[in-house]
Formats: sequence, structure tokens, C-alpha cells
Amino acid sequence: MIRFVDVWMGYAPGVAALRGVNLRIEKQEFVFIIGVTGGGKSSLLRCIYRDVVPQRGKVFVFRKDVTKMLRREIPYLRRRVGVIFQDFLLLPHKTAYANVAYALEARGAPPRMIKQAVPEVLDWVGLSRKMKALPSELSGGEQQRMCIARALINKPDILLADEPTGNLDPDTSVGIIELLQRVNSRGTTVVVATHDEKVVNRFKNRTVRVEYGRITADRKEGGY
Repeated sequence: MIRFVDVWMGYAPGVAALRGVNLRIEKQEFVFIIGVTGGGKSSLLRCIYRDVVPQRGKVFVFRKDVTKMLRREIPYLRRRVGVIFQDFLLLPHKTAYANVAYALEARGAPPRMIKQAVPEVLDWVGLSRKMKALPSELSGGEQQRMCIARALINKPDILLADEPTGNLDPDTSVGIIELLQRVNSRGTTVVVATHDEKVVNRFKNRTVRVEYGRITADRKEGGY
């Protein structure tokens, strides 16, 4: 499903974000990518959905080397790879319904499909009663659920989450990871980058540690 082959990447000369990364994530896995802020977790995720291109190495997603992907191919990749961002990136003047619908509108989905799909996915994440609410009217956990709904609306094969519990209290954080596990149980491959030790230790999923751009541990049964 996802494979890194000797990937090296830096944002400035002499500053490496990823150093010789080799990693394989199989279909339907749930994987935590752990490590301190600035250690390379986000860079690893950004390579998967072709937000950045490494200077060396290959990144295979769906058996295709995305480092060689043509610009016109990238939107099709991102329809199959949903992304949840740490800072939400919600449209502040649009309702929950409109924020999620926008992801379908952007790819030209017909109105009839949008009217059916958006309420279904909002109900699935527990926001059926908040469809008309603006982001500012929702709690942090509800905003994150809206982000998850937006990422799921295109029914992606892979879901990437970059610090999805970073701004949330412990109980809300647990609820968000439980929701992501439900997503995984439906057959979606889920990759979560986090430095939240309590969350990682509570959920015994495969855990890959990244430190200073290198993978230093890969545990099948998890643990920080």
C-alpha cells in the first residue's frame, strides 16, 4: 500500500528532515508514527500525499512511485488519500455541512450526490445535529470530527492524520482515536503522526518511531 525506499529529504541545504527512511505499511493497517516535534513525522506524511518530493529515494503509494508523478495526476492521488491536519484548516464562514460538501464540490460531484453523502458522513462521525453550525460554534473535538468527515467524504483508501489530538483534552483525544479505529475497521489504511504518549500507550497498534529523520524503532504491538 505504502512503501518508502531509502528516502532522503531536506527543506534547506544541510538540514535533513528524512534520512534514509525505509518503511512499508500494508493495506488496512493502523500505524502510529511517533516522535518529538520536528523529528520528521509530518514530512513522512507529506511525502505520501505528494505535498513534498524527496531529493533521493522512492515513495510508492498504490504501487506507483509518487516522486515521479505528473502534476496532473496528483489530484487523483489525493482523492484516494484523505488528510486530517493538526490546525483543522476549516473554512470559518461555512457551516459543517458546507465545509464537508466543499471537498465534493471541488471535484465536480453532482448536487444530488452531495446532498446524500454529506449528511451520511456527518452522522457517522457524530455531528448529525451540528450540520448548520459554524466552526466557531463547535468544540475542538467537534471541529476535529468535522475534519475527519471532510477527509472521509471521498471514501479514501488511505487516511493520514497529522497530530489529530494535539489541541484536545485527554478524554476527547481518546474519542478521536476510537473514531479513527472505526474508520480502520471499515477497511481504510490509517496512519497517525503523534507525540501523544498516553494515546499511543492506550491503543496497542503498530508504532514507528522517527527521530531526527530516521526510523529508530518499529513495534508491531505498539507502545511509546
